[in-house]
Amino acid sequence: MTTPKILIVEDEENIAEVLIAYCNQQGYVTEYFNNGKGVVNFVKQEHVDLILLDLMLPEVDGITLCREIRMFSNVPIIMVTAKSEEVDRLLGLNLGADDYICKPFSPKEVIARIQAVLRRIEQPKTDVILQSGFKLYKEDYVALFKGINIGFTAVEFKIFLLFISHVGRVFTREDIINNIYNQSLDMSDRNIDTHIKNIRKKINEIEAGVNPISAVYGVGYKFKET
Repeated sequence: MTTPKILIVEDEENIAEVLIAYCNQQGYVTEYFNNGKGVVNFVKQEHVDLILLDLMLPEVDGITLCREIRMFSNVPIIMVTAKSEEVDRLLGLNLGADDYICKPFSPKEVIARIQAVLRRIEQPKTDVILQSGFKLYKEDYVALFKGINIGFTAVEFKIFLLFISHVGRVFTREDIINNIYNQSLDMSDRNIDTHIKNIRKKINEIEAGVNPISAVYGVGYKFKET
């Protein structure tokens, strides 16, 4: 197995030095940028196994970098932020970040997060579904479209997993309820329609006009290969 290469993008020199030292102690190879300029070109030209990406950077901010990198690469990204607001965390993850960590943090915690993400991408192929530009990690409830985290809820993920695992098969709303929900829950057709609507909306936020789950009039829904 090759030694993982970690790209650290952090403008606070003291934090960067600590991260580099801890990564090197784990045997990782490290590369370092103290601002966002040049990061995208570097990732295009050099192999990187994981990026530690600060949110607030001079030149180009972390959110912009994450968005641009996800246009061409699925390299794991852990966002590092001093902003603790939930909206910042969700924004980073919805743009395709694999995890986030808030300052101040323990360097050991960062190493643990790195190890967890690297383990996940090394999962056997049976745990991953690839179809029509979608990539689903079944055990982690993570769904990517063109490398971007869709941000499904647990129920939305289960519904989408059901469809993408049976391309072309038509599921009635009752089929979906029986496959997804605990039988003790009182669910209605309207609940299913709402979930389908939300799934489509989240996919369309990544690319407008994409509609992999199509309605079959009078019957239900099916996944349509694109």
